[in-house]
Formats: sequence, C-alpha cells, structure tokens
Amino acid sequence: MSNENREVILSIKHVDISFDVGHKKKFVAVKDANFDIYKGETFALVGESGSGKTTLGRAIMRINPCSAGEIVFEGKRISGKISKEEDRNVVRNIQMIFQDPAASLNERATIEYCVSEGLYNFHLYKDEEERVAKVDRALESVGLLPEHKSRYPHEFSGGQRQRVGIARAMIMDPKFIVADEPISALDVSIRAQVLNLMNKLKAEKDLTYLFIAHDLSVVRFIADRIAVIHHGEIVEIADSETLFKYPMHPYTISLLSSVPMPDPIVERTRRHIDYDPSQLEQTDEKRELRELRPDHFVFCTANEFEKYQKKISELEKELG
Repeated sequence: MSNENREVILSIKHVDISFDVGHKKKFVAVKDANFDIYKGETFALVGESGSGKTTLGRAIMRINPCSAGEIVFEGKRISGKISKEEDRNVVRNIQMIFQDPAASLNERATIEYCVSEGLYNFHLYKDEEERVAKVDRALESVGLLPEHKSRYPHEFSGGQRQRVGIARAMIMDPKFIVADEPISALDVSIRAQVLNLMNKLKAEKDLTYLFIAHDLSVVRFIADRIAVIHHGEIVEIADSETLFKYPMHPYTISLLSSVPMPDPIVERTRRHIDYDPSQLEQTDEKRELRELRPDHFVFCTANEFEKYQKKISELEKELG
C-alpha cells in the first residue's frame, strides 16, 4: 500500500527533548526528530542504550516535555500545554507497555486492581459486573485465566507479569500503544510468545504500535517500518525489508553487523563493524533526513546523499 494513501495517526515534528544537568547546563537527549506513524502499522524505534528512544516514547505519553517541536496525534497537538479534556483523551487512547513488568505493577495490589485501574479512572463500566467481565476478557485475551485476578504480581513469572501489563493496556481499548522494550526482560523462550500475542491483538483490535527496542533481529519480524536512532538523532528510516537489504547509514550497518546468525558457519565468519562518527564527512553543512528512495530516508549532507544514491544503485544491480 502506498504511504500517500495511508492515514497518519501520529507525527513527530522537529522534536527536541532536553534535561537540565546542573547550573545553566542542558543535556539534549533527542534532537530534531521527525517521522510519521501510519494507522495500523508497527513502527520500530531502534538504538543502543542511551540513544533517546525511551525518552521519545515517554514524550508521546506526555511524561517527558518537548523543548522544541510538536507531537500530533490524530491531527491534534498533544505536546506542550493542552486542555484537561485533551489530556484525558491522550491517556485514554495512548497506552504504554513498560520494559520491566515487575516495576510497572503495584506489588501491593491484586491483578484485578492493576488491570482495572484505567477503568476506575475513566469509569468505563456501568456496574461492578461489567467491570469484572471486562477484566476477565482482558486476562483471557493475553492467555491468563480469570481466577488469576485475585493473585498478586509477585506470584507470577516475568512473562506472565508482562501479559498482565499488556492486559492493563488493552482493557482501555486504545488506538495507539507505546511498547518500550516489552520483551528485553524476558527469557528467550517467552519472547516469541509475547511478540505473537502482540501481533494477534494488533490484528484483532486494529492497533498501531511504536515498538522500542535495541535488537534489530527482534524488530525484523514484528515491524513494518524501522527508524534507527543514535545519540538522539534519527539516522535512517525505511521499511523492514529495505533496511536489512540496503542499509545506508554507517551506524545502521554497524547495528546490523551485531545481529547474531542462526547458521554456525556464517556466525563464525561474521565480522562486527564498529561505528566511527569520524568516518563521516567533516563539514559545517547541516545534516538532515533526505529521501534516498521512496520511503527510505537517511540522515546526511547533500554530498553524502549523492554517495548513498550511487551505492544503492550498485547494490540494486548486484542483488537484482
């Protein structure tokens, strides 16, 4: 489907996010971020620890304020000062699945209360019977049993707790979900189950995901499009297949070289490519996201852009 015909559900427009660090000093965690997320897709934001990906996810949730630019959800600005009613609308329609399932649940509350909290806050039920029925359906949708609702978070495994976190988000019937490294704290055997569950719920409920991760091998199989972030700057955006086939930015190439291969022969000969920013063209010209091919953007100067165009033409000939 052509992206021109798709509905944009969320736009990040020239967003900067900075934090005060001591007297009159600022740390800029995200610099001039720009991208659109289309309704019904899984958009992955990938980068190493400290790259600013979680900071950006939290800004969408209105936890971190933007110091410049704006975030637009369904055509309305949701960053900065907005009315109380619009703020409630954001909370109602944008939910977050957190990285640490243990820390994100109240250990002193039952699973029933943890999952019901949003229902209580927005009074999304007409009576107790309907609230309990909604909790039961939410738990069943993530593969847990209704009788689990009387237990406490510490009685569950990490994978089960993450399912509770997903149920808590889903019970609000949101339109958009920020999934902040939802599987990084889980055992490898449980990761596939949680990813499959998220894909199943996405199809059933027509959800849109921002999937934050540091591992490209994970997002390859869940993401429709991928944005790579490095030190707060979006360096490349492309659909999953294009990014893996034609990575252009040196940082993307470095990340891909770290992805382990299931083939032991290939794995033995695999060479990790270190990213060295000094290899980039040293110039005063401002780098910006430029469209290399339809829907494939690279953060570069005009001169680097010409080199990337030449490189991608050669790769296309070579790979057919």
